[in-house]
Amino acid sequence: MTGRSGRDGEARPESLPARRSLGRRSLSGEVFALQAVIVLVLITAATLALVFQARYDSRQDARNRSLAAAEAFAHAPGLPAALASADPTTSLEPLAEGARRGSGLDFVAVMTKDGVRYTDSRPELIGKRATGDFSRAAAGQSFTEVFSGQPSDAVRAVVPVRDAQGKVVGLVATGIEVRNVGQALSGQLPLLLGSAAGALLLGTAGAALVSRRLRRQTRGLGAADMARMNEHHEAVLHAVREGVLIVDADHRLLLANDEARRLLDLPLDAERRHVADLGLDPRTTELLVSGRVATDEVHLAGDRLLAVNVRPTQPSGGRPSGSVMTLRDTTELSALSGRAEVARQRLQLLYDAGVRIGTTLDVVRTAEELSEVAVPRFADFVTVELLEPVLRGDEPSAASGVHTEMRRAAMSGVRTDQPLQPVGDVIRFVVPTAPMAAALDAGHAVLAADLHAAMGWRAQDAAGTRIALDYGLHSLISVPLQARGVVLGMANFWRAADTPEAFDEEDLSFAEELGARAAVSIDNARRFTREHATAVTLQRSLLPRVLPDLSAVDVAFRYLPAKAGVGGDWFDVIPLPGARVALVVGDVVGHGVHAAATMGRLRTAVHNFSTLDIPPDELLGHLDELIDRIDQLENGEPAAGDGVDRAADDGPEVEETAGITGATCLYAVYDPVSGRCTIASAGHPGPALVHADGRVEFPELPAGLPLGVGGMPFETTELVLPEGSRLVLFTDGLLEDRDRDFDAGLAVLRETLAQPGRSPEQVCADVLAALLFPAPSDDIALLIADTRRLDPGRIAEWEVPGDPVAVSRVRREASEQLAAWGMEEVSFPAELVLSELITNAIRYGNEPIRVRLLRDRNLICEVSDGSSTSPHLRYAATTDEGGRGLFLVAQYADRWGTRYAERGKVIWAELSPSDGGGPALPGALDLDALEDLAW
Repeated sequence: MTGRSGRDGEARPESLPARRSLGRRSLSGEVFALQAVIVLVLITAATLALVFQARYDSRQDARNRSLAAAEAFAHAPGLPAALASADPTTSLEPLAEGARRGSGLDFVAVMTKDGVRYTDSRPELIGKRATGDFSRAAAGQSFTEVFSGQPSDAVRAVVPVRDAQGKVVGLVATGIEVRNVGQALSGQLPLLLGSAAGALLLGTAGAALVSRRLRRQTRGLGAADMARMNEHHEAVLHAVREGVLIVDADHRLLLANDEARRLLDLPLDAERRHVADLGLDPRTTELLVSGRVATDEVHLAGDRLLAVNVRPTQPSGGRPSGSVMTLRDTTELSALSGRAEVARQRLQLLYDAGVRIGTTLDVVRTAEELSEVAVPRFADFVTVELLEPVLRGDEPSAASGVHTEMRRAAMSGVRTDQPLQPVGDVIRFVVPTAPMAAALDAGHAVLAADLHAAMGWRAQDAAGTRIALDYGLHSLISVPLQARGVVLGMANFWRAADTPEAFDEEDLSFAEELGARAAVSIDNARRFTREHATAVTLQRSLLPRVLPDLSAVDVAFRYLPAKAGVGGDWFDVIPLPGARVALVVGDVVGHGVHAAATMGRLRTAVHNFSTLDIPPDELLGHLDELIDRIDQLENGEPAAGDGVDRAADDGPEVEETAGITGATCLYAVYDPVSGRCTIASAGHPGPALVHADGRVEFPELPAGLPLGVGGMPFETTELVLPEGSRLVLFTDGLLEDRDRDFDAGLAVLRETLAQPGRSPEQVCADVLAALLFPAPSDDIALLIADTRRLDPGRIAEWEVPGDPVAVSRVRREASEQLAAWGMEEVSFPAELVLSELITNAIRYGNEPIRVRLLRDRNLICEVSDGSSTSPHLRYAATTDEGGRGLFLVAQYADRWGTRYAERGKVIWAELSPSDGGGPALPGALDLDALEDLAW
C-alpha cells in the first residue's frame, strides 16, 4: 500500500532541525508550563474573591432582612397603643412570635426606649435589658449592626416606634444569629470549590490546546533551531535582485535587503528609523506612511524609475501591523506616456474630494475643504465666494440673473503672501465679460487661459489685477456653484508661477465636476444651518428667559444647544404656595425642531400640573399619562377608552409621526420652612447636593422609567437639606460625550463643585469651564439653586381646638403677631381670611386643626385640618344664610388654593402688603358675625 509519505514500507526521513530538537524541551512545552502556572494563580485568586464576596453578601442580606422586618413591625397599626397598655407583653408576645416565624428571623423583640424587653423569642429574657447602645434608635434613627455579646452574636436591626405625634415610645429589634448567617456560606463552599476545580481543568486543557497548536506551528523546534532557520531566511532574502522594505505600524523601517539599499541609497543605520527620515522621494514616503495598497506605481529615486508594489502585512490577529514594499528598477521604461498618470491623478483627486468635502455640516468649513483639496494638486490658489443668504443658512433666490455681490468664504494657496482679497471681503462682479460674471451668466465653468489677455477681468479692478499679474497669476477657471438649479456661490481656481502650465479644456471639465460635487455639500450644510438656527430660536423662545426672584432659593442657570443639532433639554423654576419652589430639569431624546417643540409641550404641561400642588411622583404620573395619550393620538392609535376601531376605518392611512417616548424629567419641591426637599425622577440623573463646607454628594433616587414608557409608578425621595445647601440639577449632556463617560464626568463635576464661597453664577461658569467640550454633541442644561431657610421669627403657628369660641382668640393673636411684624396694613384682611378658614375647618373638617402664618414677600395664611374634603367657590343665593365665606377669601387674597397632605388638607391664601390686602370694605364689619358665612 502506498501512502502520502512514500512507497509502501518506507517513511519520510525527519528533517535535520527536527531531529536535533528531540530530547530537549521545545518552545511549546515552555509556553504550556507558563500558562498552567498563570491559570492556577488566577483561579485561586478568583475562588478566594468569590468566598469573601459570598460572606459579605450573606451578612448584607441578613442586615436587609432584619431592617425590613423591624420597619414593618414598628409601623404596624396598634403597636403604639399596645406599648401604652398596662401589660404590653401579653398583647405583643403572640404578634412578635408570629412575625418572627413569618419572616424567618431568629428573634423579634419589642423593647422600651432603654432596651428593656417586652417580648423575645426566648421567654427567659423578657423583662431584662438587652445589651448594646440604643441611643440612636431612642433619638428616632433606625440602624443595623453586627452585635457581639449575650445571649448570642447576631446581625440585628433596631427601629424606633412612634406614636401619632411622632414621639418615640418604644423600640423593635430583629435579627439573625451570626452562626446561621455563616451556614449559607458553608453550603456554597462545595459548589465554589467544585467550580474552581472545573475551571482549573478547563484552563489546563486550554493551555494544552494552545501548546499543541504552537507545537504544530513550530514543528516542535526549540529556540536555537528557530534562530538558525531565521538565519537561513535572511541569507535568501538578501540574495534576490529585487528590493524589499518591511515597515511596521509606526512607519519605522524594520528590514531592508541589500538591493533596496542600493536602489534607494539608504544609510547604514536605516533600520528603526522613521521612513520620513530616510531621504526618500516625497511620493515614496507618502505611500509608505499612508498604508494604502499600490501595484506597479512608478516612483523616482535619484536618476532611476522604480516600479513599486506595496501590500499590508497580516499577522495572526487579523489587523494590519505594517506593510511590505518591493522595488524593481524600470529606468528603461521612462519613455512611457504620462497622460495615463495624469488621468489617474485626476480620478484620485475627485475621489479625495468626495471624501474630504462635506465632512461637517458647516457652510464655511465646507467651502474651506473645497479650497484645500484642490491645492496644490490642481491649482496654486483657490478662492470660494458665497452669497450672503447661503452663509446665514437661508434659501438663495432661484430667480435668473447675475449675482453681482458675494462674500469670500474661503481661500487656500501654496504660499501665504498672495495678492487676492482676503476672506470676509465682499467680491463684486460688475463687468459682464469678466470670467466670474460670464460663468454666472452662462451657468457653467469659464476658462481664462491667459489672464494678461482677459480684458474684462482686468477692467473689473485695474489696480488689484495689476498686483495679481505682477505676483505671477497667469491662468484662471471660474466655476459657478449650483445645486438644484440655484446659484450658491463661485469657485475660482488660479495658477501662478509655481505651475507654469496654463489651464486647458481638460482642466475645465475637471473643475466643473469638482465644483458640482462641492455645491451639493454646501447646500446640505446650508440646509442644516437653517434648521439648526430655527431649532435654536424655537428652543430659546420656549425656555424661561428670566427666573422668578424667590426667598426660598437663589438660582443661576445655563443652557447651551448642541453644535450638531438642538435637542430637547429644558429647566424651570416654579413658585409654589407656602413659599415653596419647584425645580425642574428635563431632556427629550433626539435633536431638531421636533425635539424643541416637544420640550415646549412638556414644560407647559409641568407648569399646568404644578398648579394642582400635588407630590412630585403624582405629577410625573400625570405627565406620563398625558404623553402616552399624545403619542397615541399623533400615531393615529385610539386613545384608551375612546371606543374607536381604527382598524375598521377605510379612510386614508395616517402618516406615523415621531412620539415623545424617551423624555426624562426630574421634579423637586423645596420647602424653606422645614428644609425638606421632595424629589422624583423619570429616568433622569439625580441632583448633586453641595453642603456649606464644600462636601458634595449625589443622593440615590429610585430609578424611574422615562416618560411615555408607562407601566410602573414613580417614587418620591425626601431629603432634609442643611442650612446653606446647594442643589445642582443638570442633564446628561453636561457629563457625557464621545470621549468621556457618565462616571468620569460625574467625578469632574464633584471636584468642581467642592469649592465653597462662590455664588451660583460663579459656579455655573466654573462647571462649564471644567466640563464643556469645544463642540458638545448634546444639549446642556444646568440649574444651580442655593437654598435658604425661612427665619423662625417669620413663622407663627397655633393649634385650634374644635370649638367655634377659639376663632376669636386665634384671630386676636394673629393680629398681635402681624403688628409685631409691622404688617398692620394687612391685619384686617388677614383676620377676615383666618376667621372664615378656621370657622369652616371647625364646621366641616376634622381635628387636628392648625393655623400657620408665614411672613415672606407676601403674608401667607394656612389653615390645615384632617379632612380631605375640598372646598369650592360658589355664589350664595339671596336667601342663603351662609356660603359667602370662600367668596370673601377669594376677593381679599391675591391667591388662594388647597393642597393635600398625607392626612387632611391645607387651605392657603396670600395677602400682599403693598395693596392693603384687597378692596376696602364699606363701613365697619363685625368679624364675629362673618363667621356665619361658610362655604
